Amino acid sequence: MMRTVVFSLLGFLASVATLAAPSPGKTADEARLARLPQDEVIYFLLPDRFENGDTTNDRGGLQGGPLQTGFDPTRKGFYLGGDLQGLISRLDYIQGLGATAIWLGPIYKNKPVQGAPGDESAGYHGYWITDFTRVDPHFGSEADLRALVAAVHARGMKLYLDIITNHTADVIAYRECPTSACPYRSLADYPYSRRGGPGGEPINEGFAGHAPQHQTAENFARLKRPDYAYTPYVPEAERGIKVPAWLNDPIWYHNRGNTTFSGESSDQGDFVGLDDLMTEDPRVVDGFIDIYGAWIDRYGVDGFRIDTAKHVNEGFWQRFAPAMLRRAQARGIPNFHIFGEVFVEQPTDTPLLARYTRVAGLPTVLDFAFAAAVRETVAGDAPTQVLARLFADDVLYEGGEATALSSPTFISNHDFGRFAHLVYRKRPQVARDEALARVQLAHAMLLTLRGVPTVYSGDEQGFVGLGNDQSSRAPLFASQVAEYNGQALLGTDRRHAQENFDTAHPLYRLVAGLAALRKAHPALHRGAQVTRRYTEDGPGLFAVSRFDPVDGREYLIAFNTSTKPVAMQVTVETASLRFEALAGACAPAASAPGSLRVELPPLGFAVCAAARGAP
Repeated sequence: MMRTVVFSLLGFLASVATLAAPSPGKTADEARLARLPQDEVIYFLLPDRFENGDTTNDRGGLQGGPLQTGFDPTRKGFYLGGDLQGLISRLDYIQGLGATAIWLGPIYKNKPVQGAPGDESAGYHGYWITDFTRVDPHFGSEADLRALVAAVHARGMKLYLDIITNHTADVIAYRECPTSACPYRSLADYPYSRRGGPGGEPINEGFAGHAPQHQTAENFARLKRPDYAYTPYVPEAERGIKVPAWLNDPIWYHNRGNTTFSGESSDQGDFVGLDDLMTEDPRVVDGFIDIYGAWIDRYGVDGFRIDTAKHVNEGFWQRFAPAMLRRAQARGIPNFHIFGEVFVEQPTDTPLLARYTRVAGLPTVLDFAFAAAVRETVAGDAPTQVLARLFADDVLYEGGEATALSSPTFISNHDFGRFAHLVYRKRPQVARDEALARVQLAHAMLLTLRGVPTVYSGDEQGFVGLGNDQSSRAPLFASQVAEYNGQALLGTDRRHAQENFDTAHPLYRLVAGLAALRKAHPALHRGAQVTRRYTEDGPGLFAVSRFDPVDGREYLIAFNTSTKPVAMQVTVETASLRFEALAGACAPAASAPGSLRVELPPLGFAVCAAARGAP
């Protein structure tokens, strides 16, 4: 029975396949610039794990073995070979999925390998930057990036860069620790004014600390020595490797040891040994405005995803985000999309996400609460009231529901894992057909509910993964990694040892069809959303209405998170009397003004549009 449910929803795809054509009367570039952030469908990829278009750069121009070059296609923690040329060669595939924007994992020059002996891994992911001004040679050249931007823009698509301001690669060492695993030393126990604790040598006379009221150039000019908690130094072999050159001086870093991810250490501590920048210092803010402003100026990219935004002080973002928007405006990019990574774990954590829009001034944030809510209701057994509560908190964002509308949503990512893995983690004995049905339902929520849907590369091919981080980063080109190659994929008999760019895959077709539907109906990307019905005591129905922002046409969207059919009345507008099915099955007419009968199969969904002309 479940197989019938899984594939019965795919019949509508052919009817919407032609809806993704460019808007008439506009060039691709004009259409791109005119689109608001909420109009996009984002495809996120790590360049090393997408496609290898140029094998000559696999070692990044370095000599030696994996510990020198970072390249080992048999090990999941090393470079596997993907690059910018490979991405250019697969733009048809990405655009065919319905994506209008590509979020590109960090491409800046990284430290090739770091980690204690026996625990080394490579910077294939891009988050261990040494040179913030150039493309990592493992991925290609500046010419390759220009070619990528031109090719993306020629298709009317956008390119977002992943940026990092919180830290650099692990270069700075501490005399007191033989490794980078130094415990965090607090502001109270190791104040800036004494070396090694309250009874130590007086240093940094006149420095008033890093609190918001003291974040001035005059105050930070008094911070002369960085050895208040530890004695930082740069090993001889790595002197001068960071670019711009000012990044090589330990005075620009906190130097307090590893964060515990709680309390003051969340802002002040090293992120697993990575050198944590003193982002409270206005000179550091100015430095990063120059760094990333130059990427806008040089390449004309369309947005930034900000890594580890939660671990940077809010005052930094208050200056940085407006500066980037001004730089983009000057470059002729009117709808530059900025979204910060503020990691939260619970569906009820929207207040913390909202803080970074209200206090820090970030335009939008990645909606981790949405991901948690879908995980709990679709992978798990939580009542759909969880989703209702999530959307009720949209008013907390600066700008309220309009900001929520522009915030990227997702169900999988490269850090905490793929949605399919979360299904298996919560349901170890689940049948493959049911697992696929749950993944399809989660994607239906992602593509039709408020927010900017963000598809993690590989999800559309049924990738599952065995966990988080490296275990969720299998490449789409043929893998040589044993862990990846031992895994079965959902919806296909293919394996990771083969390339996986199958446009006939049921998940690829589902995402493509829903993306086309979303594009064709403004209510599904710009429309206000109203919760209509939900369950309070277990899985079942969740229904919302969305409204065309011009003519008010109502779209009822309903989901069944249960493995049993559901049939019940759902509130609609009294003027919405007739409906047509855009996905799934819909009653053709209201049961009475203000009430529509909704019937859904197990783990099914439907999109029902009111007859045109209804207010």
